Amino acid sequence: MGCMIVPPYLLAQLAQLEDPRFHTAARAARQALLHARPFRSPRGNGVGLLHEGAAQVASQLGAMPPTLQAPQRTIFDAGNTQNLPGVPVRYEGDPTSDDRFVNEAYEGLGRTHELYRTQFSRASIDNENVPLHATVHYGENYENAFWDGQRMVFGDGDGQVFHSFTSSLSVIGHELTHGVIQYSANLTYQRQSGALNESISDVFGALVEQHSHGQTANAARWLIGVGLFTEEVEGVALRSMSAPGSAYNDDVLGKDPQPDHMDHYIETVDDNGGVHLNSGIPNRAFFLTATTIGGYAWHDAGRIWYDTVTGGALPVDADFALFARLTSETAATLFGADSIQQRAVADAWQTVGVTE
Repeated sequence: MGCMIVPPYLLAQLAQLEDPRFHTAARAARQALLHARPFRSPRGNGVGLLHEGAAQVASQLGAMPPTLQAPQRTIFDAGNTQNLPGVPVRYEGDPTSDDRFVNEAYEGLGRTHELYRTQFSRASIDNENVPLHATVHYGENYENAFWDGQRMVFGDGDGQVFHSFTSSLSVIGHELTHGVIQYSANLTYQRQSGALNESISDVFGALVEQHSHGQTANAARWLIGVGLFTEEVEGVALRSMSAPGSAYNDDVLGKDPQPDHMDHYIETVDDNGGVHLNSGIPNRAFFLTATTIGGYAWHDAGRIWYDTVTGGALPVDADFALFARLTSETAATLFGADSIQQRAVADAWQTVGVTE
């Protein structure tokens, strides 16, 4: 399974339901598992990484940085088929559509582009002003959203457990950040490097939402996927970054299984080695870092994470311990050794059991 917002273990839980009240949701979950699309990188053999590396070298040599252009968005409609990309229905600058899902996707792409452009001087997700494409109305009652290596794809949800996946800004920011990672660190989507891939996407998904609402770290919800669940579900979101394992506790879905500490790290062959499960550990580390520093999370904590991901020192198979060391070193470089920011990073990783 590729970079999808709803993890396979949650879909598997839904797929086995026999309660007639959730017949549509169970059938949709089975279809989502059956037709899960593998992640496809358009970069080939590291092309995107070479582009970013070249941009970094050029910057060090005093060359002009990438021109920061306005987003170039196109929204497609798959017409409840699984044929991508679908029919184009809204281009950049077009008036508001009569379709709410089209408008939510368009707005979410713009908000994500704005965070990266204004706060991190990034020229779209590839740092070379690549246009942003998204497809809505993918599949019939499709219970997921995903980044397929070229575009964002949104299902409509089943209406029983999940609403439409365009309804959550953190989900859109999360999935587009998979694209940012793809064009920079290109973290392998397995085990701890895969969990870092998921966690970094959660981090910037949360920051897109916080930036859009002007929220400080201590005022934010730190939830991924607010608004996805229907009123039938006892839960607030897919994941909680502040308290992993607490996002939902439902008779149908079960309890959120994410660990928040290395003592509870989950060894599994499912979910690409637990990429959606164990991401709770680095998620909490970022939450602790951001709230300890205070202010807007994208200013200091976000900058530390962004520079670590795009700086060129992060290998594709990085584990939690290496990422912890690199973020601490980045914080020291940006703000000084033993600064508030550097201590916050170091203490956060120690609190979640990654470092001693």
